Amino acid sequence: MTTQEPSDLLPLPVAQLHILLALADGEKHGYAIMSEVEAMTERAVTMGPGTLYGTIKRMLNAGMVEETDERPDPELDDERRRYYRLSGYGARVLDAEVARMEQLARTAEAKRTVGTRRFGWEGG
Repeated sequence: MTTQEPSDLLPLPVAQLHILLALADGEKHGYAIMSEVEAMTERAVTMGPGTLYGTIKRMLNAGMVEETDERPDPELDDERRRYYRLSGYGARVLDAEVARMEQLARTAEAKRTVGTRRFGWEGG
C-alpha cells in the first residue's frame, strides 16, 4: 500500500493516463487495454507491447493497478493472459488527474474567450 498522495504523481504520463482510463470500467488483459486505448482515442494513441507492459510494470510497483487471479471461462480464454484492474489508489490518481485536466480546460477556455484573438495568435 502506498502512502504517496495521488496529486504527487501529477501530471501523469500519457501512457499511464490512458491505461487507467481503459481499466476504469473493469479488468482487462494487455491486448484488450491496447485496443481500448486505440478505440478511446480514435487511433490517435497507439501503444505497442513494450510501452504497455513497461508502463504496467511501473504502475503495479506504484500500486495504481493490480494483477488479478480471476479468470474468465478457460474455454473462452488463453491461460497465458494476465488480467489487470484499477486499484483503489489508481482510481484516486485517475480522479485527481481528471480534476486537474478539467481545471486546465476551464483555464484554457477562459483565456481563449478574452478579447477577439484566440490564444494571442492572429495567424497569417
